[in-house]
Amino acid sequence: MATPKAKALIVAGVMSGTSADGVDVALCRIAPGRLAWDSARVKLIGTVGFPYPKAVRAEVLRVMEGEAAPAAELSRLNWRLGGIYADAVERAAKKFGFEVGLVGLHGQTVHHEAAGARVLGARVRSAGRSTWQIGEAAVVAERLRCPVVSDFRPADLAAGGQGAPLVPMLDFCLFRSARVSRVLQNLGGIGNLTALPAGCGVDGVMAFDTGPGNMVIDGCMAALYGKKFDRGGAVARRGRVLGEVVARVSREAYFPAPPPKSCGREEFGAAFVARFIAMCRDAGGADADVVATATALTAESVVAAYRDFVWAHLAHAAPGPISQNRDPSASSGKAVGHPVEFCVAGGGVKNRALMGMLREGFEALGVRVREIEELGVPAQAKEAVAFALLAWLTWHGLAGNVPAATGAARAVVLGKVSFG
Repeated sequence: MATPKAKALIVAGVMSGTSADGVDVALCRIAPGRLAWDSARVKLIGTVGFPYPKAVRAEVLRVMEGEAAPAAELSRLNWRLGGIYADAVERAAKKFGFEVGLVGLHGQTVHHEAAGARVLGARVRSAGRSTWQIGEAAVVAERLRCPVVSDFRPADLAAGGQGAPLVPMLDFCLFRSARVSRVLQNLGGIGNLTALPAGCGVDGVMAFDTGPGNMVIDGCMAALYGKKFDRGGAVARRGRVLGEVVARVSREAYFPAPPPKSCGREEFGAAFVARFIAMCRDAGGADADVVATATALTAESVVAAYRDFVWAHLAHAAPGPISQNRDPSASSGKAVGHPVEFCVAGGGVKNRALMGMLREGFEALGVRVREIEELGVPAQAKEAVAFALLAWLTWHGLAGNVPAATGAARAVVLGKVSFG
């Protein structure tokens, strides 16, 4: 197939995150930039979210947590999700009054394993590295009668990358600045950040998963209160943080490992939540204390990721790593040459306890915390917008990964195309 000449399109980005709470659709107008693909112009038309039906969410979570399921059940779930995604795009298009020309469908991640391992007796470069997003794209393409780009992550994984994070391309296109260094932190089920030094090119982008975002908090709420999440951080605000548990978990393998790195339910799902609750109980924690401590773990992992890895990347005079227990207040945290903005997106923005902890932690480092909506993008919409952009790039034969972020050997065109 010949690569189409770059042109403006109405693109629907469709995202279902690791929290598995539903579908976000972002309708965008995307056009080529004046200079090159890396200055693609993205205009958000509107965004809307749809919750998964209760039974669908329960089945998705069961599969994501690694419970055995017959191939027939997995196939049916794949097709059921395809129908849900098609419904969501149709309803979004009707709501905003636009005809969709292209869809970027992330799908629902049910497995992501970026570390190599022996598989069936073989250990080669790609062995053990696997990722799987389900939700049948052909269903969406047939219903919308337009092309659908899906299955974005495998191409980066095959090129030696982590397959994540993939949002940095959007961050680079939308938020880089010649005058301000920006760090874009998403707080979905997993937390991930993109660091954009002032005036950087795409090779200067740093991005990685910081650890759990809402995943452990939500898991504790489900186990202890039978609720999906801590609305507004109300439970966390009633509890006390068990500092010794946060410190102990923060020393575990994932957090001090340098980027590039990525994680998911394989690291911070149900098994981790059960162990975390047990640790809190051993430390004398009541139910609210467990939730407060899970919230503090997310906040600490984000602050530590900035201090240990990002600060130096942005040409700061960084304090020592968290493992050295140095007091962040010992350094002024002022940027060398450029101020820093720390911008937060995702469902975690609605958690007042978590946002308060983040502001307190970054205030000690002299860094201002903002919400992404101040930059014109709704907090819940950013990842859906990102996959709209990635679909547009793929449709025009342009690379969508950022090798400096994922660790891939080269920039690659992402995804597979289903024609409507």
